[in-house]
Amino acid sequence: MKPNPIQWILIFTIFSLTFSCKEKSKEKDQNTMIKDWHSAAKPEEAVVTHEDLDLKIDFEKKVIEGIAMLSVWNKSKGTELYIDTRNLEITNIFLEKDGNKTEFEFLEEKPFMGKPLKIKISNSEKQKVIIVYKTTQNSDALQWLEPSQTAGKKHPFLFTQGQAILSRTWFPCQDSPGIRFTWSANVNLKNELEAIMSSEIRSADSTTGRYHFEMPKPVPAYLVALAAGNLAFQKIDDRTGVFAEPEMLEKSAYEFGEMGKMVSAAEKLYGQYRWGRYDVLVLPPSFPFGGMENPCVTFATPTILAGDRSLTSLIAHELAHSWSGNLVTNATWDDFWLNEGFTVYFERRIMEELEGKNYADMLAVLGHQELTGTLEDLGNKSESTHLKLKLTGKDPDDGMNDIAYEKGYLFLYHLENLVGREKWDAFVKKYFDDNAFQSMTTESFVEYLKSNLLHINQISEEKAAVASWIYQPGLPAGYQIPSSLRFQSAGNAAQKFGQTGKIDKSQTQMWSSHEWLHFLRALPKTVDKTQMAVLDDNFNFTQSGNNEILFEWLNLSIKNQYLPAYLALDKFLTHIGRRKFVLPLYKELLKTQEGKALATKIFDHSKANYHSVTRQSVEGLF
Repeated sequence: MKPNPIQWILIFTIFSLTFSCKEKSKEKDQNTMIKDWHSAAKPEEAVVTHEDLDLKIDFEKKVIEGIAMLSVWNKSKGTELYIDTRNLEITNIFLEKDGNKTEFEFLEEKPFMGKPLKIKISNSEKQKVIIVYKTTQNSDALQWLEPSQTAGKKHPFLFTQGQAILSRTWFPCQDSPGIRFTWSANVNLKNELEAIMSSEIRSADSTTGRYHFEMPKPVPAYLVALAAGNLAFQKIDDRTGVFAEPEMLEKSAYEFGEMGKMVSAAEKLYGQYRWGRYDVLVLPPSFPFGGMENPCVTFATPTILAGDRSLTSLIAHELAHSWSGNLVTNATWDDFWLNEGFTVYFERRIMEELEGKNYADMLAVLGHQELTGTLEDLGNKSESTHLKLKLTGKDPDDGMNDIAYEKGYLFLYHLENLVGREKWDAFVKKYFDDNAFQSMTTESFVEYLKSNLLHINQISEEKAAVASWIYQPGLPAGYQIPSSLRFQSAGNAAQKFGQTGKIDKSQTQMWSSHEWLHFLRALPKTVDKTQMAVLDDNFNFTQSGNNEILFEWLNLSIKNQYLPAYLALDKFLTHIGRRKFVLPLYKELLKTQEGKALATKIFDHSKANYHSVTRQSVEGLF
């Protein structure tokens, strides 16, 4: 039977997209026998190796209409393909071979996992499947912003956030970090707006509002990202630059003016940057994370725009993900520490290269303070404090806390101290080279560690305490606690202020943001209202333009019921959606009846500004 006219249109659209981006994936079987509980895919039977997307963004309806063509390696030559979807409307599915519709059905819906899609395919080893779909108002990866929620106040804005398993809510895919595929996309939107995606190749036709993107290197689904709005670009150097709303561009470009140096420092440590360009997109303040390491273009929060480049270690962190996370990826979300522990370690090495060891030491101490708080919250004996997680039956977002980041960092720092920096650096570079564009389980990493570092240096697993670090709760006895010479002054000043209520302003004039954070954290748990007022009068914390400092001050203000800061608290929680800030402030408010009433009031008028990741986390607290 010949295809009907509608089918011919669909096929022509997909073929035109495909021929403009020849499939470049290497059909190498990478970790496809790993069972990922958070995906319905069966990659040992049939796996997606490439995905072509044709996307139409409708800001009025807040919908993306999409056509996805999946290149499938049908390894078992069976007749079923399993795809992850959640809150997508599937219109039709065709087999490219004959252009005819094929049968499909949604399987049982699971909380936070969605409805797996079972598609009937041919028994050919290589084939293409075309899915016509729409997003819905419950596609949680998407945040649609009204003009009033942007810096310019004139145009709407859209961005996606796919980590951990939200990519399936905006395009059909095999949504597991253990499954990598290449991709391309055509994006259609209004002429006056611009689209950005996490791709190596970008092109645009400003007369038609049609944008084209290609990612020829295989990546997992959570690293496919899209943003659209009124955006401008400023070059930093030949391979780095900044995208932002025009109103934010100059400030953003200044803040990230040393990105090129960061890339060079990273390459000096652990080898070539393999993603072409490295740009940063500064998003509106509702973005739920500090940054997201989307390949080629980090999505970043504006809360790091302090005006003095004091918070840009976050950019070093996201850049480091270009090796740890994007190049070598955790195979499942149980292995999340492999992404984040390596990245925190690498981030601090980059900052040490640029700013010196004393600077990196401050970052390590602040991170250890945050880890200590998380251990207290979770309990030192909790399974949740293992590096290797057990997230079966749980939303993987539940495992994304300071354990993976800071305990992971301490483990790697421990290994460095065991063998010495020179041997450790050689190992890490080899690890990235040997496993490039592949996914890694914790168990595979341990075997690689034993073969390529421990055994050749005659170090036993027991001496390295590998099992204690990875599979036991809390922190191993005798681990090296980070320290900082630069924090001594700030710590002493906090102690003295707690005793006398006085502080010598002259000794604070050269403090960095990090020293101020340490000072605020080192104050006594109870600071009376008079002392709070003295601090505010002298240092204007309530009006601070540094969001990290302001967050610490607002948290301290809630604990000590310092009411003059509450207007700033309301404004902060209303306009900023970064979960790292929002969640602790609500959590602190909810400890008292008065605070709970205020939290409820603020959340009612703020939740529309939050991405689903932040909103649902706050709702969990209530």
